[in-house]
Amino acid sequence: MVGMAVVLGAMDYIALSVPLFFLLIGVELAWSAWTGRRVYRFNDFVANIGCGIGSQVVGAFTKAMIFAIYLWVHDHARLFTLPNSPLTWLATFLLVDLLYYWFHRLSHEVNFLWAAHIVHHQSEEYNLSVALRQSWWQGLFSFWFYIPIALLGVHPVTIVTVAAFVTLYQFWIHTKALGRLGPVEWLFNTPSHHRVHHGSDPKYIDRNHAGTLIIWDKLFGTYQAEEEEPIYGITTPLRTWDPVQANFHYYRDLWRLAKRCSKWQDKVRVFLKPPGWRPPELGGFEAPTAKDRSTYRKFDTNVSTSVNAHVAAQFVLLLAVATFFLFEQSELGKGRMWATSALIVLWVMGLGTMLGGRRIGIVLETARILGLAALAFTSADRLPLELVATVVIVVCTTSTVTLALAYRSMARPSVQR
Repeated sequence: MVGMAVVLGAMDYIALSVPLFFLLIGVELAWSAWTGRRVYRFNDFVANIGCGIGSQVVGAFTKAMIFAIYLWVHDHARLFTLPNSPLTWLATFLLVDLLYYWFHRLSHEVNFLWAAHIVHHQSEEYNLSVALRQSWWQGLFSFWFYIPIALLGVHPVTIVTVAAFVTLYQFWIHTKALGRLGPVEWLFNTPSHHRVHHGSDPKYIDRNHAGTLIIWDKLFGTYQAEEEEPIYGITTPLRTWDPVQANFHYYRDLWRLAKRCSKWQDKVRVFLKPPGWRPPELGGFEAPTAKDRSTYRKFDTNVSTSVNAHVAAQFVLLLAVATFFLFEQSELGKGRMWATSALIVLWVMGLGTMLGGRRIGIVLETARILGLAALAFTSADRLPLELVATVVIVVCTTSTVTLALAYRSMARPSVQR
């Protein structure tokens, strides 16, 4: 129970920062309006936040296990017993940041790791909401890199706390609002350095993997200064706003490629080699090519005002339910916890498919509205039944009306290619 409380406490550093995240996003939007630079698109923003919400939901089921593994290594296999001192915290920060660099670098160089990390790079925009666009599975791969720190004798509380703050640091560097920062650039990761990392231009790919300190890239030969502004995103655009597809599409691509390989050794190599690797029988390595800036267009879909209005209203409600889930998960019980998380996944999928103009989104949203009503009534033991019934009727009626309007107006979307 103590371990669970500690894990949830460390996770709360992220959850408690959410209001600050949205405040800064608001500031960035104001800057965008003031300067006339369009750095946000509604569909992209909803997809980014949907990926982030899903990441937190999956983390609710995995963080206690991760902490337990750290704790077991610390209690049964540590080589030293380190004091809880400022020097220990400083050493832990340097180790976490260094190991984050290597995890991040390998996530770009090993296909099965890239399959998870690719989610963070799919947006063709670059703004603070992209920082929240996180893989649902990456945490299951990254924590192994920090186990040596527990082996050295650093307490897991220190590890997860420092790792949380290394993650929080990286939020502010996802912006175009700040240019070069002078001497700060010599030591720390900055917006300029990280814009390079999100570029799909061949010279920018697999560069600047740092978390907090850019010195690791300079030390290990992966540093690249920002020259012209990058073209953001991945080499082959995702072409969907659905966070579920965003988190599974590259695994599907790897599986299909492995099935095409005749040798079992090549089937294995598909998952262990860098992105772009192909066996000789399938043409060999496919290097990334530069996009033609004169003809390049970001993926976009044009849907009706009614669809956007429905998505906007339901997105606000989704934020409320997701916030409730993050802070009340320990009180929900296993059944409600699984049911709420499944509802949230269905929710982000429904909104994403509607923004893509796909009518399957109507079906998903209908199922989600019914699921939300059913889940609300199962919570009547915690709130007065009259209050629950009133809220459910108002929310479901409003949602049904906006969904019906969206359905009437939904036509084949105009897609920019």
